[in-house]
Amino acid sequence: MNPPSKKALTHPSPEAQRRLTYFNGRRDAIVSTVRDLVEIESPSDNKAAVDRIAAAVAEEFARLGGEIRFHRAKDFGSHLQVNFGGKSAKPLLLLGHYDTVYPLGTLATMPCRIEHNRLTGPGVLDMKSGIALMLHALAALQDWRKHDGGLPRPVTVFLVSDEEVGSESSRAITEALAKKSAAVLVFEPSYGFQGAVKTARKGVGEYLVKVTGKASHAGLDFQKGVNAIRELARQIEKISGFTDLKKGLTVNVGVVSGGSRTNVVPAEAAAQVDVRIARLKDAAGIDKKMRALRPFHGKCKIEITGGINRPPMERTAGVAGLYAQAAAIARELGWKLGEAAVGGGSDGNFTAGLGIPTLDGLGGVGDGAHAVHEHVLISELPRRAALIAGLIEAV
Repeated sequence: MNPPSKKALTHPSPEAQRRLTYFNGRRDAIVSTVRDLVEIESPSDNKAAVDRIAAAVAEEFARLGGEIRFHRAKDFGSHLQVNFGGKSAKPLLLLGHYDTVYPLGTLATMPCRIEHNRLTGPGVLDMKSGIALMLHALAALQDWRKHDGGLPRPVTVFLVSDEEVGSESSRAITEALAKKSAAVLVFEPSYGFQGAVKTARKGVGEYLVKVTGKASHAGLDFQKGVNAIRELARQIEKISGFTDLKKGLTVNVGVVSGGSRTNVVPAEAAAQVDVRIARLKDAAGIDKKMRALRPFHGKCKIEITGGINRPPMERTAGVAGLYAQAAAIARELGWKLGEAAVGGGSDGNFTAGLGIPTLDGLGGVGDGAHAVHEHVLISELPRRAALIAGLIEAV
C-alpha cells in the first residue's frame, strides 16, 4: 500500500479502494467468524469454557501458518500466543482477550443474530469481533503478499483468558512480550459509532477498606458496642473527598457490607473502592492517602488492602505516532479516524505503562459492551479490517 497522503480524502485512493473491495467481498466470512466465536461462550470464571475457545481460536491461527503456544493457567483458561515469522525486525504485538463477562447460558436469552446492520450476542463487541478482524487482516496480508514472502514483519498474537477479571495470571506474559515488540495494537472495541481509536485510558485501582468494631446487644448493652458501620460511613465520606476531577482522578465506593442483625451493634463493615487515575504520577499520592486512613473512633480498627493494578495509558509521543499512522491510513480509505481518552482500562495499559508505543480500540465498531444490547455494526467490519491490515504493514 502506498504511503498515505497527508491531505484528507473524500474518496478512497485506488489502492485503498481495491482493499476495501477485497474485504467487502469477504464481509459475510468475517461475520461468520465473529458468530462462531460468540457462540462459544467463554466466561472468565469457567476454565473449561475458556479453554474451548482457546483451542478453537488456535486452530484458526494455525490454518494461517502461525506457531501455536499455550500458556497454561491454574485458575483460568489457557492464554494463547501465536508467532508469525517475517522479515528481520522486532515483532508487532497484536493483543486481545477471549474471556467475557457473561455467564454460561447467556446465549439462550441473548442470541447471536443479525438484526439489520447489527450483529448481536454476548461478547460480540468486547471483543470477539476484534479477534475475527485480526484473523482476516492477517489472512489478507498473506494473500496479497504470497509472492513476496508473506507478512511484512514478524507478528505476535497474544490472547488472554482473564482480562475481564484483572489479568492477574496473564499480565507478566503480556509485559514480557511487549518488551520484545516494536509496538502494540490492542483489539478492544473502538469508541463510539464513528469508530475512534483509544489513545489514552485511565489507570485502575481496587481497595478494600475493612473496619472492625465491637458487637453488643442493641437494646441491652448499646453503649458497650462500637459500631463498625458508623465508622465506615465516616471513612466513606473522607474517601469520597479524594476525588479530583481536574486531575482525572476519581474515587468511587461501589460496594458496602456490614452487620449481622438489626438488634446487634455491628462489629464489622467493609467497603470496596474503585480508583481511576489519568496520570501515573498520581498513583503514589492516592495510594498514600488510602493507606493513611485512621479510625475516627479510637476503639475501631481499619485494615486497607489492594492497590493500583493497572497503570494509566497516557498519550505519549509513541502512542501519538501510532495514531498518526492509523489516521493517515484511514484518510487513504476515505474517512477521518478520531481518537478518544476513556475511563476504562485494558491490557494496553500494561504495555503503554512500559513505554511501548500502544494503540487501543482497533476492534469492532458498535455499542453495549457488557450489556444486553451489545452489538457490532456489520457495515464497519470491512473498512476496519482494511485499516488493521494497513497498520500492520506501516508500523
